Amino acid sequence: MMGKPITGRSFGGCIRYVVDRQEAKVLHAEGVRIQNASQLIQDFNLQRKMRPELGKAVGHLILSWSKEDLAKLSDAIMVERAKEYMEKVGIRNTQFVVVRHTDKAHPHLHLIYNRVDNKGKTISDRNNFAKNVKACKEITLKYGYHLGEGKAQVNRQALRGKEKIRYELHDAIKAALITATNWRELEAQLAKQGIAIAHKYRNGTSEVQGISFEKVDLKMKGSAIDRSLSYAKIDAALNRNMKIQLYQATQQSDEPSLAGRLREALQNDRQHEHHHYSGGGKSLLDILLTPEFMPAGPDPIGDAEEARRKRKKRKGQQQTQGPRL
Repeated sequence: MMGKPITGRSFGGCIRYVVDRQEAKVLHAEGVRIQNASQLIQDFNLQRKMRPELGKAVGHLILSWSKEDLAKLSDAIMVERAKEYMEKVGIRNTQFVVVRHTDKAHPHLHLIYNRVDNKGKTISDRNNFAKNVKACKEITLKYGYHLGEGKAQVNRQALRGKEKIRYELHDAIKAALITATNWRELEAQLAKQGIAIAHKYRNGTSEVQGISFEKVDLKMKGSAIDRSLSYAKIDAALNRNMKIQLYQATQQSDEPSLAGRLREALQNDRQHEHHHYSGGGKSLLDILLTPEFMPAGPDPIGDAEEARRKRKKRKGQQQTQGPRL
């Protein structure tokens, strides 16, 4: 199951788009009349007047499933899943209507809700994308729905607004992570595409706690763009790229024994997330940071300084003891 949360200003435009079409079927509603679109619009607008300063009072959610899940999704079940989703993301005590569309091969529904709840309070849209991802994953795993094949399958041309920018951020960051070996390189590559990076630090320290990306007027946490783009996972990817670059450099060096060890370590690192040999050997990072023993070469400056100190010490001892008789 996948969700697409949207906020808007016009109940009229949203409701006409969702309800006034042949393939639309109203499944359930609370707090509004469903005889026709005009009554829906009137009821939603009446409640939004309790918060006239709230511009984007329209909550619009699209829930989609894979076509493989069609047999599992009756109208009643889809309503239950919509209610469960609403509870998980904090959409409570407000007007809403659930409408199923049948114009696509995959089952999906539209849920329109009032961001001004029944008591006149505003339903927050903060962290909508992160909450959406979490709720959809939990429901998908709970009921055994088909897991999608990832963002690569999403039609970018059909996206609008925040979702469009979100996928632009996703694609740009993923592309940059193919070659970047440190944060400076990553920031430079993204800056060329108008994307800025902002780090979040733990209070009173220089420890990085999280990361956000900004393009145009939209700022999103990495984990809200995609779970693989949290600060920790990006940092791990950059470190992995650095190790690969170091390994490739060793293949051109005159140290075949070290290159062999690095090759073996790299193969194990790719298979184990924590970079440990299954037999308890050293990780690639351990090899890179552990120096091999090599005999010391001559040190003219150091040797001369040591000889000078010894001469000075002997001279001092002779002065203390006085002249021999």
